[in-house]
Amino acid sequence: MGSLFQFNGFNMFPDLSRPFNTTYKCYSVSMLPGNERQDVENGGKIIMPPSALDQLTRLNVVYPMLFKLTNSKINRVTHAGVLEFVADEGKIYIPYWMMRNLLLEEGDFVEIECVSIPVATYSKFEPQSVEFLDITNPKAVLENCLRNFACLTTGDLIAIKYNNTTYELSVLETKPGPAVTIIECDMNVEFAAPVGYKEPERKEKEEEPMTIDPTELMPEPTGFVAFKGEGTRLDGKKKKDNGANDVVPVQRQAYVRGIPDYDHPFGLLRFDRSVRKVELAEAKPEEDQFREFQGEGFSLKKSRK
Repeated sequence: MGSLFQFNGFNMFPDLSRPFNTTYKCYSVSMLPGNERQDVENGGKIIMPPSALDQLTRLNVVYPMLFKLTNSKINRVTHAGVLEFVADEGKIYIPYWMMRNLLLEEGDFVEIECVSIPVATYSKFEPQSVEFLDITNPKAVLENCLRNFACLTTGDLIAIKYNNTTYELSVLETKPGPAVTIIECDMNVEFAAPVGYKEPERKEKEEEPMTIDPTELMPEPTGFVAFKGEGTRLDGKKKKDNGANDVVPVQRQAYVRGIPDYDHPFGLLRFDRSVRKVELAEAKPEEDQFREFQGEGFSLKKSRK
């Protein structure tokens, strides 16, 4: 524009492309007059005076308006957007977590410069407490909380609020640069292990001895069982209990442990309701098997010859 109105090297209008660079007194949001502004405290935007808006409109600033905040005493830098232009002249109000990153006290001077930074494509965060793992869907929670932010700066310690709890996250990495804007962007997010988190130690489970004898689960023998009845005296008297008539333990079937089918196809459920006979390891020959009432009789009375 200045080239259109130059006469003999004299520029009738000043150059309007000069940057916005001003110093303000910095205060936390809690010092802002009026009602409490939790929307400012839980985000990454600042409140500036109306004169800043008047000055910015006269300059060729790039929208959205993004600013670099610098503590010149110790050369600490962060970035932020602007929420409103309602602060008192010569003052700005910023979130408390941002003041802590810049190591500022109430009323300290901070330098503000309007900048243009790239759009974020990747960021990595490190939660500062293991309680962050209690959140069911941390990426969705972070995405919702970052809607109140305009920028991310590598090395910052941001604070987000969820379920009346404030969680602090350290910005470990941002791409494509150390400072990025997250307004209308498609950003990949990763989380590092929280501070103080320890991997659980995996202990190999020791095989515990079975409390139940597998043979007790086998069915009782059916059919005829030898010498299972009770004896009776011929004279009608009761038997003497001398311990000889203890109950003989029932002989159950031999326990055979099943063998898994290693060739079973994956994803196939098979319901086998057929009854399989248990094959004994050592089948007794028929000669040795017990046969009831196969003995020879004897007469108590001797025969006369």
